[in-house]
Amino acid sequence: MKKILLIIFLSTQLYFAQELDCKVIVNYESLPVVNRELLAGFANVVEDYLNKTRFSDEDWAGPRIPCTFNIFFTGASSEVNYSAQVVIVSQRPIYNSINFSPMLTLNDNSWSFTYERGQSLYSNQSNFDPLTSFLDYYANIIIGYDMDSYFELGGSPYYSKAFNIVNLGSSGPYSSGWQATSPASYSRWNFVSDLLNEKYRPFREAFYNYHYNGLDIFTERKDIALEQMINLVETLEQMRARGDINTVLIKSFFDAKNGEIADYLRHAEDPKIFQTLKRIDPTHASKYDEAISKMK
Repeated sequence: MKKILLIIFLSTQLYFAQELDCKVIVNYESLPVVNRELLAGFANVVEDYLNKTRFSDEDWAGPRIPCTFNIFFTGASSEVNYSAQVVIVSQRPIYNSINFSPMLTLNDNSWSFTYERGQSLYSNQSNFDPLTSFLDYYANIIIGYDMDSYFELGGSPYYSKAFNIVNLGSSGPYSSGWQATSPASYSRWNFVSDLLNEKYRPFREAFYNYHYNGLDIFTERKDIALEQMINLVETLEQMRARGDINTVLIKSFFDAKNGEIADYLRHAEDPKIFQTLKRIDPTHASKYDEAISKMK
């Protein structure tokens, strides 16, 4: 059944050389006027790079991945040295539906890089560049998440590429954000390390089933779909019991998914599942309380 569903889904799509359909939004308000002028066209340059670079080794099957980079410049130490905070968002279509599933919502607040007006961007994932390596890292994370939702552990090659970039960036003058921090603190190192850690393999396997055998078949086989969605919650509860829940990987999952999970699991008509979610994800407890109230 899984293979049949995938073939049907992909047969309605085109094949692309590039993987991303990315929108880049830039906020310059914190910068001096001179730097705003020097950054004219920066959003278009980054958007073109993300949308025209090929990050995988094969033609991309299916729709390009919708994503957004919201870049908030936070400082400029010269006419070429900048710091920024970036919110990265991605989603993927739900089979047999007009709706999209949120995949990533990441807030990276420690990007520093150099950029000269009119500079061209070139991809070279073997060498570290504080601007393009940051974009390459998140492109691979976005693609990896998309692949993990269609194939069990399908994102691993992309996470490995992202980890190689982290290793390149973890030393030198632009190492902020590339180094390991405390497990609950966000860094690019922590995030991709969790994704590749065998300890979180059960989560990634449940993540796949949640999407491919859950969301994608919900309109046709609601009972099976809900079973797979509940299995994800149970997997996370088991991880919580082992003390493996307080990481940036799980936090980022709920940051993106809490609304979707609440909306779908209301159909299970089991308040206990939301009590479990409140233990796993207390940050969004009000969302789960709201779902319980709608079942009454």
